[in-house]
Amino acid sequence: MSSRIRSVDAWQILDSRGNPTLEVEIGLESGVVGSFQVPSGASTGRHEAVELRDGAGGRYRGKSVLRAVENVRTEIAAALIGLPADDQALVDRTLIELDGTAQKARLGANATLGASGAVARAAARQTGVPLWRYLAGDRPAALPVPMVNILSGGLHAGRQIEFQDFLAVPHGFFSFAEAIEAIALTHRAMGELLGEQGFELTGVADEGGFGPRLQSNRQALDLLLTAIERAGFEPGEQISVAIDVASSHFHRDGGYDLRSENRWLSEDEMIDLLAEWTGRAPVLSIEDGLAEDAWDGWRKLTDRLGDRCRLIGDDFFVTNPERLERGIEAGAGNAVLVKMNQIGTLTETFRVIDRAREAGFTAVISARSGETEDDFLADLAVASGAGQIKVGSVTRSERLSKYNRLLALEARTARTGEGPGNFEVSRRLMLG
Repeated sequence: MSSRIRSVDAWQILDSRGNPTLEVEIGLESGVVGSFQVPSGASTGRHEAVELRDGAGGRYRGKSVLRAVENVRTEIAAALIGLPADDQALVDRTLIELDGTAQKARLGANATLGASGAVARAAARQTGVPLWRYLAGDRPAALPVPMVNILSGGLHAGRQIEFQDFLAVPHGFFSFAEAIEAIALTHRAMGELLGEQGFELTGVADEGGFGPRLQSNRQALDLLLTAIERAGFEPGEQISVAIDVASSHFHRDGGYDLRSENRWLSEDEMIDLLAEWTGRAPVLSIEDGLAEDAWDGWRKLTDRLGDRCRLIGDDFFVTNPERLERGIEAGAGNAVLVKMNQIGTLTETFRVIDRAREAGFTAVISARSGETEDDFLADLAVASGAGQIKVGSVTRSERLSKYNRLLALEARTARTGEGPGNFEVSRRLMLG
């Protein structure tokens, strides 16, 4: 059966925030079809690839993606039809060259990623193997340890506090199923704790965590530690903490504006604050602790805390091979958050993952705040062997689709021995 691409189609759908995104479908000459639903971010770095939206005059108050859909149906279709779907490097190189801009601003990274992901899924189905196995190639596949959102602030929760996410990392368990159960219990304990303390809870934040109006950013850390204990687990031994600061979004006048606390911190004071927190609590990782272009500050932060926790670049690295290389050479950060739509093709995504591993950096496979029910990311995390996944909380179907896919892969391993059921590898990687 031929694996050559016969048809390319796309249409507009909605993400988990009710904003437009697109789904791309690739058909092969054999009759096999693969599709991919493209995620969308709210907390975006200015150096990441461009998500093409229609803008003023467009539908959904300009947020529609009909131009990106049309780019897939016309230019991208013309370029991809006839190519072998099982040559991902060729497909992605064609997309990159067709767009011709550094940040995929012409066709849109949402258009190129949709096509790239759909081709990979179609090729996997053509070969008759699970997507994770097809994507892995020669990489050592592994079930990842989840980093799970429990409390949210920043752009994910109406800026109630500045720091964006406080996450629980269940590294003290011997299976993915046990780890997820511990997180579900912690999430439930947090809900009870917030209710008892008088916080009004009318829903959840963008990624399924709670978004209460807190008095300070530090209060979120304290509440999370209390919820872990209340759920019956030992902070630091079974469940540790990860913090997504997302500091670029409150970086002003060379410092950090904590308006919820009525104070402004210089770069050195922000580093001191993060050092104090890691000294007093089992903080396993800090994401975007400093702003996206604070290269000298990131070096200082890494010198100060790099041997104590993972310093993850999200807006700082934007899944970009060139920015990651600069960070490696400069000693700025020691981990990279990997988001497919920050770069726009699978080949470039894996280039970042593989280079991080080679340099001794940790890679964390991440969803976006505007997600879909597509579970592709779970297979990508397994295939990468990165050992960590960050997709949000244990509520909302766009988050659970990824967790449930990982639970299924682990269960299949136990039943048939045909899955990537080596959670212990990732657990040990997480613990260094």
